[in-house]
Amino acid sequence: MNDSVVLLEKTDSVALVTMNRPAARNALDRRLLRELRRCVTELDQDDDVAAIVLTGADPAFCAGLDLKELGEDGGVLNDPRPEPEPGPEAEDAEAGACRAKVDGPGGRGRSSPLATDKLVIGAINGATVTGGLELALNCDFLVASERARFADTHARIGVQPLWGLTVLLPEAVGLRRAREMSATGNFVDAETALAWGLVNHVVPHAELVPFARTLAGEVASTDRRALARLLDTYHRGSLTTRAEAWRIEAEAAAAFHGQAVDPTEIERRRKAVTERGRSQL
Repeated sequence: MNDSVVLLEKTDSVALVTMNRPAARNALDRRLLRELRRCVTELDQDDDVAAIVLTGADPAFCAGLDLKELGEDGGVLNDPRPEPEPGPEAEDAEAGACRAKVDGPGGRGRSSPLATDKLVIGAINGATVTGGLELALNCDFLVASERARFADTHARIGVQPLWGLTVLLPEAVGLRRAREMSATGNFVDAETALAWGLVNHVVPHAELVPFARTLAGEVASTDRRALARLLDTYHRGSLTTRAEAWRIEAEAAAAFHGQAVDPTEIERRRKAVTERGRSQL
C-alpha cells in the first residue's frame, strides 16, 4: 500500500496529481499541504510537463482543512503565514502594484497550494468543501464526475477563506449565487455546478480522469510560449476594466509578435489545425 499523501504520475507532458488521504476525505492537514506544495513546485520547474491534472482519491476530492487538526491546535490556521502581512504599499491604488503584492504564479494567490504557471485542470471526483472548494477554484478549469458535490461552509465552521474564494467563486458562478453558497453552506450537485458555470464538463465517474487527461494532452499539444502569454493576458484582463483589458491584449500581442515569425512553421501549424478541426466535426 502506498502511504504517500500525494501521488504523482507523469505521462508524456501531463502530470496527474492525486491527493491521497481517502479515509479523511483528503482533508488538508499540514502534511498533505506541505507535500502538495512541494509536488506542484517541482512540476512548475519541470520543462517536460505542460499541464497538471489534480484529483482526489475516492470517495472525495477534498473535504477542506482537516477539522480534527483544527480542533486540536488550530492546524494550518495557527501556522506562521507564508508571507509577511502586506504593508501600506499594498493599498496602492494602482492595479499593477496591488497585483504584484497579491498574485503568485499563474495569477493564483501566493499562499495557494497550486502556485504554478502551468495550466491546472481540476478533476472533481466527489465532495469538494470549503478549503477543498478554494483549491478547486484555483485550478484553471474543472471537470466533474456525476458524483461531485460542492459546498462552502466557512461561515458554518467559523473560519475565513485563505486562497481566494471570495474572488474566484463569484467569477465562476456570479456574485449572488456565491453569496448564497457561502451564506447557507448548502451543497450544489454536479449538474447544477455545470449550469452555473462552476465546472466545464460533467462525465461518468469512471471516465473522469481519462477525460481530464485527454484535455490536458490537448493543452500540451499547443505552443507553450503562446499559451503562457494567452493565459497571462486572460488573468491580467480579469483584474481590471474592460477598456484596460483591450489595451492589455493589444500590448501583449505587440510584444509577442514583435519577435521573428517563421512563415513555414505557421503554415505547418495551420494545416495541422485544419486537419484537427475536420476530425472533430
